Amino acid sequence: MIELLDSTQLARSIKRIATEVVERNSGAKNLAIVGIRTRGVPLAERLATEIEALEGIRPPQGSIDITLYRDDFRELTDSPNVGGTSILFDVSDKDIILVDDVLYTGRTVRAAMEEIIDYGRPSTIQLAVIIDRGCREFPICADYVGKKVSLKENEYIEVRVMEIDGEEHVVKVDRNS
Repeated sequence: MIELLDSTQLARSIKRIATEVVERNSGAKNLAIVGIRTRGVPLAERLATEIEALEGIRPPQGSIDITLYRDDFRELTDSPNVGGTSILFDVSDKDIILVDDVLYTGRTVRAAMEEIIDYGRPSTIQLAVIIDRGCREFPICADYVGKKVSLKENEYIEVRVMEIDGEEHVVKVDRNS
């Protein structure tokens, strides 16, 4: 296991992403933040907090569970564990910042965009991730990235957040270890 980001570096990444979001969108007045369950939700909360610190405006937040939108849904299980979606604002004409921990194949993001569009027609959907590990299966790229990494086939990323895991860091793990 190799640590890629410690808690301080993770916090700095979120702060930098918040600054980039505000700059690209000329402020925060039209933003809404949506976290993808599971770890994208607390990361979205932190991003909203950083944007509020910069702009004095807290964007509305939501969370989505993409389980029922997955293209491999029927292959996974007969009884999926669905965490629920909570989008309590109108997404129409908003600049949605979709937040996830790791961008890999692009399949999760595709499912998340499809679900958001079921709620309305946003002006834009922009993607913020902590780690971009490459190896896309779909033509999706992140607008905001904490760190890009290249991995071997036997390696994967674990993003650990205090709210869920009781610890805070990003590690690269070898499946063979």
